[in-house]
Amino acid sequence: MPIHDPYGAFVPGTDIVLPATGSGLLDGLTFAAKDLFDIAGHVTGCGNPDWARTHPPARRSAKVVEQLLAAGATLAGKTITDEISLGLLGRNQFDGTPINPRARDRFPGGSSSGSAAAVAGGLVDFALGTDSGGSVRVPSSFCGLYGLRPTHGAISVEGLMMQSASFDTAGFFADDATIFGKVGIVLTPDAAPAAPIEEILIATDAFAIADEAVRAAIEPALARLGAIAPVREITLAQEGLKTWNQCQITAQCSEFSATFRDWVDAVNPRFSFEVGATLAHAALISDSARADALHFRADLSARLDALLEGRRVVVYPAVPILPPHRDAPLSVMGAAGDRIVDLTCIAGLSGLPQAGLPLGTAGTIPVGLAVLGWRGADRTLLALAKKLAA
Repeated sequence: MPIHDPYGAFVPGTDIVLPATGSGLLDGLTFAAKDLFDIAGHVTGCGNPDWARTHPPARRSAKVVEQLLAAGATLAGKTITDEISLGLLGRNQFDGTPINPRARDRFPGGSSSGSAAAVAGGLVDFALGTDSGGSVRVPSSFCGLYGLRPTHGAISVEGLMMQSASFDTAGFFADDATIFGKVGIVLTPDAAPAAPIEEILIATDAFAIADEAVRAAIEPALARLGAIAPVREITLAQEGLKTWNQCQITAQCSEFSATFRDWVDAVNPRFSFEVGATLAHAALISDSARADALHFRADLSARLDALLEGRRVVVYPAVPILPPHRDAPLSVMGAAGDRIVDLTCIAGLSGLPQAGLPLGTAGTIPVGLAVLGWRGADRTLLALAKKLAA
């Protein structure tokens, strides 16, 4: 029986339920999977009707889906994604834009919009998303959820439609810190155990570029961090976070341009204006610009590894703005997306794990706190989420 979906979170016209195949940590829980994850016997539509039309049904479910089923969870359906995962606000002109259950007049965040809406609306206990440029971290903040972008490669991407392989991660959402931790344990069987955090670094430059409403919303949460570990303020990006933003855009766009180029050329697919414009811009990136971005990315990543050595974490606003209104014009949506990348580029470029914690509100609008951990600190971030929730 199709799940009742008052938030438009699930892909229209689909009715996909897979029962648990085993028993374990997730017994009795339900989950949803973003429409980038393969489900055996079904087409992975990727949020675009021409992608769905030109691709066959999957022969096997994505590995993460199999892991969750084996741990006792039941798949309740596939959720809406921004077109071919290129978006940060959650808009999809073909499948519909899911409603943000906790700020109904505002975007839910993308591209894992349906997964976040399904969890925030109580339709499932947790959900799978993906994150290349912020697609778990943004909707977790906009919808008031726990979200994890793992250490790059820590969670399997087998059976996931990839757009930019050196950025792509599989991640997940939960509305409960205990469930959040259990899902993380199931999906990271080879991860290092949780370890004590020795120091918490507050990125003052990241706070400086956030809107006042965002800063005010998470200041109370900052006051609680001193009970976890010593706290120190730092400047994270000596060059300025806008320089990091441009590096992320150049490197990621050059990758997804190569991913989709042949398909676009052969199919001439339908796109929304913003997705078509993004692909057109990406095709113009020169080899030299890409090479410069990759060189800068390697240097930045090494610096962050050195900064966090010794079990340090960095905290900053997950997103520098409140979720835009659903009826915002394209110009406003474009500016919002650019500002969001000012902060999501930190984990994207470095490949470090980042948890989004729902620790603030601006009025009734959720605001998330980002915690960036050292490489391999995924379970430490899960444990921190549970500790702060308590």
